[in-house]
Amino acid sequence: MKIIPVIDLKDGAVVHARQGMREQYQPIKTVLCQSPDIYKVIEAFLGIYDFDTIYIADLNAITGQGDHERLISGVLTCFPRIQFWIDSGYQRFKSYSGNYLPVLGSECYNDETVLELKAFNKRFILSLDYSMSGALGAKSLFSGQDLWPDTIIIMTLNRVGSHQGPDLETLKRFCRHYPHKHFIAAGGIRNTADLQALKLAGIRQALIASALHSGAIGREEIKNL
Repeated sequence: MKIIPVIDLKDGAVVHARQGMREQYQPIKTVLCQSPDIYKVIEAFLGIYDFDTIYIADLNAITGQGDHERLISGVLTCFPRIQFWIDSGYQRFKSYSGNYLPVLGSECYNDETVLELKAFNKRFILSLDYSMSGALGAKSLFSGQDLWPDTIIIMTLNRVGSHQGPDLETLKRFCRHYPHKHFIAAGGIRNTADLQALKLAGIRQALIASALHSGAIGREEIKNL
């Protein structure tokens, strides 16, 4: 099981994401890191484990309220050995630095713009986004595989930071219907028991923030996985 730490950026600070209610997100102050500074948060993550991949969500870009392009660019330069998966909302293809891999979320595309994903030539991570009301964004992305890369996040936003556990039923369904794809769990993961349940369901990667910040998942737990 591969653990990928998550950083949510809002207004220049790392914030605590909770159930997709982005307007309520507040800067973090946790057992792991007392500061919402992104560099200190990354160093804190690396103090737990030698992670080679980190996911960053630019919430300002996702919600159309500016972006953190300069800040993220500095982070990529400072940590060249880490691959960063960057979700900055609606993105058109451009040249990216070597340790930048775009995350394209269904919530930021519709059935008119979704064909723009072809330009990425499948060099991206797809995020199929869900809320309590169901699938978000381009419906065609959920029903057709033509645009899918090999690696796909199943993002259950209403479970993020909720301590409700992952959406196992949805994840199992995707693994069963598309066994040749690699699915990543995101949202609600509380502890190693959740990770073991995901592993049994066929999931081999998970995006995690809260459980790392609280200490529920630490160095020994990751090593044992």
